[in-house]
Amino acid sequence: MNPIIIVIAVLISLAIGFFVGMIYRKKVAESKIQGAENEAKRLVDLAKIEAENLKKEEIFKAKEENMNARKELDQEIKERRGELQKQETRLIQKEENLDKRSENLEKKENDVDRELAEIDKEKEEVAKIREQQLEELQKVAGLKKDAAKKILLDSMEKEIKAEKAAMIREYEEKAKEESNKNAKELLTYAVQKCAADHSQETTVSIVALPNDDMKGRIIGREGRNIKALETLTGVDLIIDDTPEAVVLSGFDPLRREVGKIALEKLIEDGRIHPAKIEEMVEKAKEEIDNTIKSEGERAVLETGVNGLHPDIVKLIGKLKYRTSYGQNVLNHSIEVSNLARIMADELGLDTKLARRAGLLHDIGKALDHDMEGTHVEIGVDILKKYKENPQVINAVEAHHGDVEPQTMEAVLVQAADAISASRPGARRETLEAYIKRLQNLEEIADSFDGVEKSFAIQAGREVRVMVKPDKITDDEMTILARDIAKKIENDMDYPGQIKVNMIRETRVIDYAK
Repeated sequence: MNPIIIVIAVLISLAIGFFVGMIYRKKVAESKIQGAENEAKRLVDLAKIEAENLKKEEIFKAKEENMNARKELDQEIKERRGELQKQETRLIQKEENLDKRSENLEKKENDVDRELAEIDKEKEEVAKIREQQLEELQKVAGLKKDAAKKILLDSMEKEIKAEKAAMIREYEEKAKEESNKNAKELLTYAVQKCAADHSQETTVSIVALPNDDMKGRIIGREGRNIKALETLTGVDLIIDDTPEAVVLSGFDPLRREVGKIALEKLIEDGRIHPAKIEEMVEKAKEEIDNTIKSEGERAVLETGVNGLHPDIVKLIGKLKYRTSYGQNVLNHSIEVSNLARIMADELGLDTKLARRAGLLHDIGKALDHDMEGTHVEIGVDILKKYKENPQVINAVEAHHGDVEPQTMEAVLVQAADAISASRPGARRETLEAYIKRLQNLEEIADSFDGVEKSFAIQAGREVRVMVKPDKITDDEMTILARDIAKKIENDMDYPGQIKVNMIRETRVIDYAK
């Protein structure tokens, strides 16, 4: 057979087979597509049915929930209506009760009005009877109403005065017993724990010399050395017949100490001339500055006061060279700080505040020679400048009574200052100030009516008052003593306390004939 025919036949058969296959595939695909569409349609129908069923179920549930909510709402409305009905019933009852009460009150008011009217009538009758009785009494006694009233008031006043004086004496004795006991224990304990050396004020310093020949060298040719020393130090040098000694005189203790140290250094060096004097004075000032710093640090360390500004520490150290009535102010400040701390500790108060205020209470005395004003004013200005605690400033300002103390610690500083200043040997007064204080004390006592004579005794610690017996009774003496003591407290400044001793003497003289 011809191969070409065979090939053609094969190609034709392949083409026919491919075509037939394509037609078959198409039909198969169409049948699958049709099946898929039918399935999809079936699924959509099922989904619609299920959605309808779910919708119906949800609608049913919503209706059911709505019904339940309506039932609950109806039930709540019923309950609230029941409560409202109960409240209305209660209100109605209360109104009825109020009406009944108002009726009762009206009845009572009417009864009270009737009773008041009856009482007024009875009062009028009593007043008439009283007037009649008073008239009869006045006729019997031979006294008018005002005169009898005056006699009665006078007798009552005397009785009240006697009772008042007795009560004052009783309360004073009780208060004195308790307060004296507690105060003595506290002050004795404080003073016992803080005993300081006694000191005495002086305005001169003495420098010992190795021999009397040194006096001529100190004076120098035509007095140039002594003039230079006096000019540079600001003190007077007294060179007299005192053997082997030179006296430095001056009211400023700091300058006097500079002169003393400089003179001692010159004597030790042996070379005395104006240039050397100037050099030694400068060295003495440096030494004094170092001493002031170390003394201030010692005082701060000894009292336990922390956080002070370095300038304040220097001012504290400067108090070493300041005295008041013979008492060294630095030692006095340390003593006041310790006393205030001890008393604050015993009373359960702020010990840090007490000792800080006690140490700083006289800080103004470090500059009162250089600035205008009292040492209290200067001290307050210094502490305000360095932003000190306001409570400490108040304690400093109040320690002499210039202002009212705002804290108990400020009161303790006042007490500690008085204790330190008034203990035996701590201070000494000038004769003029002492005499003036005694005169003021007697003048205050003499200023009261009924005082015959007064005497200040025991160095001003007691005033003995003689009263006129015909004007002042025994009971009035108690009140008079209290008034005199108050006036002394208000008008005078004094250390410690002053005893007011009242004396009344009645003498009766008769003659046997």
